[in-house]
Parts: sequence; C-alpha cells; structure tokens
Amino acid sequence: MKVLITGCLGLLGQRVMTFSPPENDMLCTDLADSTDIIPPQIYKKCDLLDRDALKQLVIDFEPDQVINCAAYTNVDGAEDEREVCWNGNVMTVENLIYAARKVNARILHISTDYIFDGKDGPYTENAVANPLGFYGRSKLAAENALRASPLEYTIVRTMVLYGKSRNNRPDFVGWLINQLQHDRPVNIVTDQIGNTTLNDDLALSIWEVIKQDFCGIINIAGREIVSRHAFAQTIADVFDLDASLINPITTDELNQKAPRPLKSGLVVDKALYELCLNLSDVRQGLQKYKYRQ
Repeated sequence: MKVLITGCLGLLGQRVMTFSPPENDMLCTDLADSTDIIPPQIYKKCDLLDRDALKQLVIDFEPDQVINCAAYTNVDGAEDEREVCWNGNVMTVENLIYAARKVNARILHISTDYIFDGKDGPYTENAVANPLGFYGRSKLAAENALRASPLEYTIVRTMVLYGKSRNNRPDFVGWLINQLQHDRPVNIVTDQIGNTTLNDDLALSIWEVIKQDFCGIINIAGREIVSRHAFAQTIADVFDLDASLINPITTDELNQKAPRPLKSGLVVDKALYELCLNLSDVRQGLQKYKYRQ
C-alpha cells in the first residue's frame, strides 16, 4: 500500500509514521523544510493550503491511502484566529479531497468530540453534532466536506490526546509531571469529562482500521471516561508524585475564551467489539506512557 501521511511531525503523526507496517510505501509531509525525525527519502515539505503543490505531490506519489493528521488545534486561539483556524481545518481537507480525487485515494481524517456540545455525552458515532466554539465548527465542517465527497473516507473521532513525541510542546501528561516534580501547584477542572487517549493506541488503531478496510465514522479513544481532575490524580499516582498539589476547580473559574463541551466522552463500543481494537483505560495508558522509550 502507498500511504501519504500529513501532519507527520505532530503528536499523532509521528506515531502513525512509526507504526506503519514495513511493507508500506510511505511518504510523509509537514511544514518544516527538513527534519531529523524522518529519513529524508520519505519526507517532503508541503503546505496543504497550496492546492497546486499538494495536487502535484499526490499525482507524483499516487497514494492509495491518505492519513490526515494535520490540524489547527488551538481551541481558544480559534475564537480570535478564525480565518487561520478555518484554513487549517477546513481548507486543507478540501484541498486533500481535490488532490485525492486525481488518483482515487482514500482519506482517513482525524476529528474530535468538540463537534458536540457536551450536554448529554458520551456520544456514539450517530449522535447529532452541535459544536459550541469555532474550533468545533471548523472540525465539523471538515467532516461534512468529506461526507459530501465522492471518495471513500474514514473519520476517526478522538479526544484528550496525550503521549510522547519529539520537538513538540509538552503534552498534558508531560506538563503535569514537570509541574509536580518542581512542587508547583496546579489547577485542574473537575467538570470536564471524557476519554483520555494515548497517541500510541490511536496510531496503532488507525493502521488496524485501514487493514480491516473500514469506511465511515468511528470513535477511537481511551476505553474509560473520567474527569480531567481524576486523570491528573491518576497521573500523580502512576508517577509517584504529590497529588495534594492538584487543586480542583471548575471550568468557569478558568475564564477560557472558547466554551468547552463539559459532559462529553465518546462511546467506543464499535471500536472495541466490532473492530476489536486494543484501547487502554486510564491507568494502562499511563503505564505505557511511563515505560515507553
């Protein structure tokens, strides 16, 4: 299989690349001119907003499958940078659809629970979307663009992604560990509820979904639903840190610019019992994180 991976330098993209089956012919792309993470023979810089450059990249490589890990993910920033967010989350997908149609490639795209309002989660794949903020609206628009296209597609919805990666800002777990190791108090919300998802689990699941030739929408996230505060408490426990430094607060106290879906979460029964994916609970995911080299 010939596979094009976009956003390959991100938290998820790095692991999707790492776990690619060895028989695949893989090309990875992102915005950096060059990178020491990926062998130069399988990396090529490409701005997904440059439709002509993207089209040429796809025509030259002729992928069977595109895995789109590229996204604008600054939830609060999206409220002020609406055009930047829309370009990063919607225009890029529309350009991928345009390019993929030239070679009839499939697209696997990563979406989010932020397409829901968080009033009555957890949500199945068939739940009605109602995003609260601009970030969620942009991700829903990207889903709709794929659903309206003539291509075969897979939309993978996930949430609270964490994991190790190189040359990226610290993930939530890494940030919290650093704060607690330096005896710094942290405020963590008790009223945001959902799945926590290890990047390794999601990356391995993506390849399994492709192997099983699944098309449509699938929720892939950790198998346990907890509050962010409970997640932080478990992090402290797994890494033998002082949980008393974790102060419980509510989302309202943070005064964040963008609204959050509070009672959220994704029902992962289809992933677990129809596709038989291996998804960790909170403690299992953190143990994998702790001992991964």
